[in-house]
Amino acid sequence: MTTVKTEYLGGLRTRGTHLKSGNTLITDAPIDNKGKGEAFSPTDLLVTALTSCMMTIMGIAAEERSIELGNVTAETLKIMGINPRRVTRVEVQLNFPNGNSYSEKERLYLERAARSCPVLESLHPEMEKLIIFNWKVI
Repeated sequence: MTTVKTEYLGGLRTRGTHLKSGNTLITDAPIDNKGKGEAFSPTDLLVTALTSCMMTIMGIAAEERSIELGNVTAETLKIMGINPRRVTRVEVQLNFPNGNSYSEKERLYLERAARSCPVLESLHPEMEKLIIFNWKVI
């Protein structure tokens, strides 16, 4: 069964529709690749999928252990390469504003959960992946 229907809209834009929910998203080619950069690029979606997947898997793990995950945020940087043009490096910083409320065992458990995300496991092995866990003290 099809999960997403994608349409080319012209002008280097696409619209993807998630068939089960009807939610849509627009992509635009980035400025450095002949686009307008007015929406997520396909490679932006790749790294967004990575970060969202890591946070979702941590959320599942936290629920299983009755850990209050709290307001975790993430900042993701992608670095593009040339020849072939592809994402060569991704840096994800996961920020835990109430990090001091986690035990060392809980931190390790959540870090392992994040690193087990299916998107991370699906990325090209030559892509550099830097994952930083910022366990901030309030």
